[in-house]
Amino acid sequence: MRFRHPDGTTVHLAYCTNVHPAENLPGVLAQLRDHCEPVRKRLGRDRLGIGLWLAHDAARALTTDPAALRGLRRALDHHGLEVVTLNGFPYQGFGSAQVKHRVYRPDWTHPERLAHTTDLARLLAALLPADITDGTISTLPLGWRTHWNPTADTTARAALTTLAGRLDALHQLTGRNIRIALEPEPGCAVETTTDAIAPLTAIGSDHIGICVDTCHLATAFEDPAPAIAALTHAGVPIPKAQLSAALHAEEPHLPEVRAALAAFAEPRFLHQTRTRTATGLHGTDDLPEALTGATLPDTAPWRSHFHIPLHTPPAPPLTTTLPVLKEALTALVGGPHPLTHHLEVETYTWQALPPALRPRNRAQLAEGIAAELALARDLLTDLGLKELP
Repeated sequence: MRFRHPDGTTVHLAYCTNVHPAENLPGVLAQLRDHCEPVRKRLGRDRLGIGLWLAHDAARALTTDPAALRGLRRALDHHGLEVVTLNGFPYQGFGSAQVKHRVYRPDWTHPERLAHTTDLARLLAALLPADITDGTISTLPLGWRTHWNPTADTTARAALTTLAGRLDALHQLTGRNIRIALEPEPGCAVETTTDAIAPLTAIGSDHIGICVDTCHLATAFEDPAPAIAALTHAGVPIPKAQLSAALHAEEPHLPEVRAALAAFAEPRFLHQTRTRTATGLHGTDDLPEALTGATLPDTAPWRSHFHIPLHTPPAPPLTTTLPVLKEALTALVGGPHPLTHHLEVETYTWQALPPALRPRNRAQLAEGIAAELALARDLLTDLGLKELP
């Protein structure tokens, strides 16, 4: 979906396909047909933006077979879809029964991460619509914090510097400007937007910036306006933002709140949980740890890294951080000029929701994703953007 900002530039809205992951190219083609096109039709759109997730095997197949890449481009056109952004965070196995910490491997100290992201950049340059020259790829925030040390930090920054050079060369060769966006996430080496400033300014490339994920921002109890202002003041590019909402518990000390939270403690994804008290930010690496241990204070609200569908908050006593998303969106695109032109709804946890909240079939999932996009569309038009055909 495309929107015209009052300054005349185009802002793109997509949804991320990691919600129905596929590990190989046939699976990617099937998801375009079985999931993405039905979402587009429910929105009554002739064209719909998707944030494509390409696992390593799918990306390799496309990189080594020009005919396969042309086939993917034709399939996108056939189903009325367009791609201006990729989700390069998960490397593979995102549809596994248990993902947890595996999603952070390989990190930016490993050559496989650089090679994979380079492949994605070249593929995106070939997949961009004919009238678009800018593409973005979100990626993991260097790595998980455990065992992260100065040597790892130096290695990761060197890899990103190498990538920046490759992106510059790609731009010169193709005229397509592909930018990489590190996505701060609780528990990682770059956990917050503040953590991102030092490494990104050290790299000092317009090709390497930050992806503001509003679920992660909220889970870390960052205030959107000052956080985003600090990035712009430091000269850190914001190539992309992901529109998502975290799980919020206002009174975690109450037994009924604990019981409601327990329904979201599932085995597939990691749900980092945080609280902010007078003594600072406290957290656990997963929701079960917060519920069963005594390490997390319960005198202040808890937020958990569980991407909740934007349009359907859980029943009381829980809610979501949708207000944080709205504040962040206002800071990002509500001013005289947008700070980012790529927005992506990323609710990959539909099938990890408590059973009563999960979609029971493809049609219900498509309806839910379309409703999320409709909500995001309304937020953008409320900020003065105009939806384009």
